[in-house]
Amino acid sequence: MKEFLVELRTVFPDDMEQAEIDRLRAAESVRAKELAADGHLVRLWRPVGEMRSIGLWRADDEADLRERVLGTLPLHPFMTDRITAVAPHPNDPGPAGPSA
Repeated sequence: MKEFLVELRTVFPDDMEQAEIDRLRAAESVRAKELAADGHLVRLWRPVGEMRSIGLWRADDEADLRERVLGTLPLHPFMTDRITAVAPHPNDPGPAGPSA
């Protein structure tokens, strides 16, 4: 599988009921866990003070990522994304820290 850095922003319509937003967010959490278990969602970060996420995702290719992975997220209809394909750098030191 190939790796991608994906920046996601979610914007709900102004007239969307809070109960519906809460339901979608709960469903999103469940789906994210499923995608992580399947090896598609590797890491997910939220920049401090911002309402966007940056994730490391895996898929066969960008089309697969868009359709079979990101397209299955319950919040997808309200998301915009920026996808960057990435590959290991020859100077990457690899995993670091106590869990490595």
